Amino acid sequence: MDLIEKIRTLPTQPGVYMYKNAEGEVIYVGKAKSLRARVRSYFNEGVGEANAKTGSLLREAVDVEYIVVDNEKEALALENNLIKLKKPRFNILLRDDKTYPYIKLTRAERFPRVYVTRRFKKDGSEYYGPYFPGNLAHRIVDLIHRSFLIPSCKVDLTRYHPRPCLQYYIKRCLGPCVKDLTTPEAYQEAVRDVQLLLEGRQTDLSRSLRQRMDQAAGNQEYERAARYRDLLSTVEQLREKQRMAAVEGDDVDVFGYHFENEMLAVNVFHMRGGKVLDRRDFFWEDLPDREPGQPFNTGDFFSALLKQIYIDQQYVPRTVLAPVDFEDRPTLEELLSEKRQGKVEIQVPQRGEKRSLIDLVAQNAKQSFDQRFRVMKPAAKAIQENLQDALTLPDLPKRIECFDISHIQGAETVASMVVWEDGKMNKSEYRKFIVRTVQGVDDFASMREVVERRYKRLRDENKPFPSLVLIDGGLGQLHAAAQALESLEITNQPLAAIAKKEEIIYVYGQEDDPVVLDRHSPVLHLVQMIRDESHRFAVTFHRKRRQMRDRKSELLEIPGIGERTRQRLLQHFGSVRAVQEADAAALNAILTKPQTEALLKHFQKAALGF
Repeated sequence: MDLIEKIRTLPTQPGVYMYKNAEGEVIYVGKAKSLRARVRSYFNEGVGEANAKTGSLLREAVDVEYIVVDNEKEALALENNLIKLKKPRFNILLRDDKTYPYIKLTRAERFPRVYVTRRFKKDGSEYYGPYFPGNLAHRIVDLIHRSFLIPSCKVDLTRYHPRPCLQYYIKRCLGPCVKDLTTPEAYQEAVRDVQLLLEGRQTDLSRSLRQRMDQAAGNQEYERAARYRDLLSTVEQLREKQRMAAVEGDDVDVFGYHFENEMLAVNVFHMRGGKVLDRRDFFWEDLPDREPGQPFNTGDFFSALLKQIYIDQQYVPRTVLAPVDFEDRPTLEELLSEKRQGKVEIQVPQRGEKRSLIDLVAQNAKQSFDQRFRVMKPAAKAIQENLQDALTLPDLPKRIECFDISHIQGAETVASMVVWEDGKMNKSEYRKFIVRTVQGVDDFASMREVVERRYKRLRDENKPFPSLVLIDGGLGQLHAAAQALESLEITNQPLAAIAKKEEIIYVYGQEDDPVVLDRHSPVLHLVQMIRDESHRFAVTFHRKRRQMRDRKSELLEIPGIGERTRQRLLQHFGSVRAVQEADAAALNAILTKPQTEALLKHFQKAALGF
C-alpha cells in the first residue's frame, strides 16, 4: 500500500501521526483532531513553493504511522513525548532541555539524604522545587547540612563503616555511617524536620521544635534544648525572609525572541512574587528545513517550544506571556491547568504593561543573539555562572584543577594537573606526576593514584580544595577519581569528566544525565580549553621523560659499559650530554682506558651520522 492509499484509510479520530523515511526513521511527529484530515492536508500545503518545509518532508516520507487517542489534550501530551524520544529532524527541537534545580530527599533509603538534581526518577524519593535562581537550591541544601545535619554524600549507608568522614567532625552530618554516632529515631526526626522545611510548613516546624525544646528543658537536657532553640531561630528567620519576598504579584514566565539571518535566540524571564528571579537563553541556528527567505512561522515555533518546556515539568507557573498566538494554545492551557491543578493562562498581550514586559525580554534576546552569533566574548563572570548552572556546582567556580594521563603502551606513565583560576590558566600552579604504583596499561589505576596523591597532600596541609576537579576521560576515569577521593573520606568535592570524542560532560553523581552543551557554548569552549591544556602538558612531560630514558639507555649500547658504569657516569657528570661533551682526561677518572676509547668512538660516529 503506497502512502496516498494509506492516508485514505486513516481514522477521523484525534491522535498522533509519524512520517517515516525509506530507512524507517521517524522524520516528523504531529498531532491532529482528525488524523485523516490533517495528514491529507499536507499534500495541499506541499504543492508548489508555498511551504518549503512541507515539500521537503513529503519528498522524503514513504510511510505514515499513527496512534489514536481519546481527545486533543492526550494527543498534545503524546506528541511531546514522541518528539523528545524520536528527535525527528523536521520538528522544532528544544536542545537545551535542562530544568531548574530541585531538591531530592531520598526517602527510600534507610538514612535519607538530600541532593540537588535536575532529573526526576521513580526511585521512591521526594522532590521539591524548582528553585530560582539555580544556586538557591544549593544554599538551602547547605542550610540543611549546617542546621539539620542531613548529608549529601555518596557513602554506602547500607552498612556501617569504621570511622566517619570530615563532614561529621565539622558538624554537618549526624554520622549514620558509623554505628552508635546517631540512632535511627534521631535521624528520622531530623528527616521529618527537613520535610516540613522543604514543604514550606514552617509554622508546623516551629511548633514542633518549640515543643521539643520545652520538653528537653523540662528534662534538664539543656544542650539538646539549646540545639532546638538554634533550629527554631533559623526557621523563624527563613520564614520572615520568605514573607518579605512574597508581598504581591504572581508566578509569570515571559518569552521574547530575536530572529535574524536564519538564526534564532529566545529568552524567558521567570517572575516569582512579582520579581524577576532568573532568565534562560535558547538558541537555534538550524531550524528544520527552512528555505532561506521563507517566512519564519513564529506561531508553530512557540507552540512546539512551550509544549516541550512545560508538559514534562513538575512545576508550571500560573501565567505564561507569549509574543505570538498559536492554534493549539487553548488545548495547551487546559492540559497545563490539569497538571497544575489550578488555572494556567497563556496570554498574548498586544498592549499595556504585559506587552512592555515581552518587548523587554525581546531586547534581552537581541543582546543574547549578538553575544552568541556575532562572536562577542562573554564576560568571565557570565561564563562562570553558566558553568555553575550547567554542572550544578554548589558555588561559583573560581578554581578548576584538571588531570590527564599520558603513556605509550604503559611505558613511562605520567600525569599532569593544570589549573584554571579566576578566568585564566595559572601555570605556576601546574603539577607533574610520575605514576609509581601501576605496571602496564591501566589508565584507571593511574588516575586513581594521581588524584589520591594530590588531594591527600591538600588535606594533610589543610589547603583549600578547588571548585571543580575535571578529568580528561570518560566514565571509567571519572569513577577512578571518585574512588580516590572516597578513600580519603572526601565526599563533597565537585567532580566531572569530559569525554574526548563525544565532548559530553559527566558530573559525578549524575552520570545517567550527562551534560551535552551546544558546540558554540562558551562554557564548552572553556572546558575544552582546560582539557586540551592538560593533555598538552601531560604529553610534553611524557615526551621529555621518554627522551631522558632513551638518552640514558644509549650508554648501555657502548661495548664494555654496563648498568653500574652507566650509573657512575651519570652520577659524576649529571647527564648524558655532559658525558658526551667530556674529554678523555675527564672520562679516565671514571672509566678504564678501553671503556673511554669505546665511548669516544661511539659519540664520534653519532656526530658523523653513522
